[in-house]
Amino acid sequence: MTTPAFSLRPAERRDLPAIVGLIRELAEFEKLSHLCQATPEALEPHLFGERPVAEAVVAEGGGAVIGFALFFTNFSTFMARPGLYLEDLYVQPAWRGHGIGEALLAHLGALAVERGCGRFEWSVLDWNENAIGFYRRMGATVLPDWRICRVSGEALQRFAR
Repeated sequence: MTTPAFSLRPAERRDLPAIVGLIRELAEFEKLSHLCQATPEALEPHLFGERPVAEAVVAEGGGAVIGFALFFTNFSTFMARPGLYLEDLYVQPAWRGHGIGEALLAHLGALAVERGCGRFEWSVLDWNENAIGFYRRMGATVLPDWRICRVSGEALQRFAR
């Protein structure tokens, strides 16, 4: 069986509808569609505006965007160095198993090294055993002692008061 050809490149404004489509597919996969508010208009200023807060890399295959990784810079006070945080990575099911996810992760790892980052991190849902196994095979450590804390929506409004 031949591996289908794909390529990676930095996302461009013209990719916003495709990226949002993939975000919606990811939300459905994670059973979180009810939380997905992404639109091209909402995402555009954060990726391509005057002061972007995130970046994205897209995977193209068969003349279409078939995967993406959205990431941003964070900071480690203990290391006194920036880090790269992967917010989301998604490859369409028909394209899985062809090295695209691995290529996206390796690309971001190389970017983290190039930018002098002290680490490259992301989160994974505890029920996603396929992803956990994949990340471990790539050399990632799944930290057992850390939990994500989150405040959003109305709770964030109350928190801010």
